[in-house]
Amino acid sequence: MTNAAVIWGGLAAGALFGAAGRLSGLCLLNGLRGWRHGGDGRHIRTFALALAVALLGSQALQAAGLFDLSQSIYVRAPFSPLLVFIGGGLFGIGMVMANGCGARALVLLGSGNLRALIVLMCIAVGGYVALTGVLAPLRVAAGQVLAMQIDDATIPGLLTKLGFAKAAATWLTVTVAVVALCWFTFGHAPFRRDFRLLAGGAAAGCAIVAGWVVTGALGADDFDPTPVASASFIAPVGDSLLYLMLATGKKINFGVALVAGVVLGSFLLAVARGDLKLEGFATPQIMARAMAGGLLMGIGGALAAGCSIGHGLSGLSALALMSIPASAGILAGAWIALRTRSANPTTTKNMATQNP
Repeated sequence: MTNAAVIWGGLAAGALFGAAGRLSGLCLLNGLRGWRHGGDGRHIRTFALALAVALLGSQALQAAGLFDLSQSIYVRAPFSPLLVFIGGGLFGIGMVMANGCGARALVLLGSGNLRALIVLMCIAVGGYVALTGVLAPLRVAAGQVLAMQIDDATIPGLLTKLGFAKAAATWLTVTVAVVALCWFTFGHAPFRRDFRLLAGGAAAGCAIVAGWVVTGALGADDFDPTPVASASFIAPVGDSLLYLMLATGKKINFGVALVAGVVLGSFLLAVARGDLKLEGFATPQIMARAMAGGLLMGIGGALAAGCSIGHGLSGLSALALMSIPASAGILAGAWIALRTRSANPTTTKNMATQNP
């Protein structure tokens, strides 16, 4: 029963995230690009609202004893800040090249975007090349460089070394972060007036919390526990591709159910809104760039142990130290790639025509 509950729960959490992504256009790249090129700060605030909801909800339910975020992959030690920063940077560059992250590609696939399907296949291949393929030994060796040895790899854990009690450190961090995020989010009048973005951002944050509940509470089993996780789209996309090919010899897991749920949620909302539409690449050059971007996202995400959603929402909602250099790397890589592409008018025009 436990496994069935995790699968159905993962499907439901994914469907909520997919519908939220379809409704609001939730994507870190959308936010950064709008903020940089057009001065439109609404989409970056959608992401900030999702993080605020995910952080507050996740920490409140952990405090209530529903699950233990210290068992998450993001709160693991040791880890190499240098490696996750570099991996994040590669992911950020690939995200710009592919014109969206893995989560956004899943949402677009639900409405018939065939560009997204190609990007997702490349993410899956790139991820597994670095996780278990030819680059795996290099990833493991690089992970030992400047590895951080720490008992509690969380922000509150760091504060306890300064004399704070663990609970006080946790809620001080949560309070400061949520207040800052809400000030940034709701201090922008155009965003406050956009119910679609408000609802989508809040729902995406709730989907992150739901992921923790499904794996940490429903998946708790003394004999066969489910790894504590929430939304992330590197290994799960690869696992989904493998499951499609090897279903008779491979067990479905939370990540596969989550990926299917995101596509399903997006599809259902697209049907309800009449948004279903087959789309492809305008030119072979754009296709090649998107494929390269997908491979970079897969490799970079494997090196960083997460993506823009995995670290930017799930990891940060767990207050994981690892997610700070990873998210910084993603932002830095995306910002550099955006600056490079904006210097080329033809490329910028192509971005506009291919913008999801």
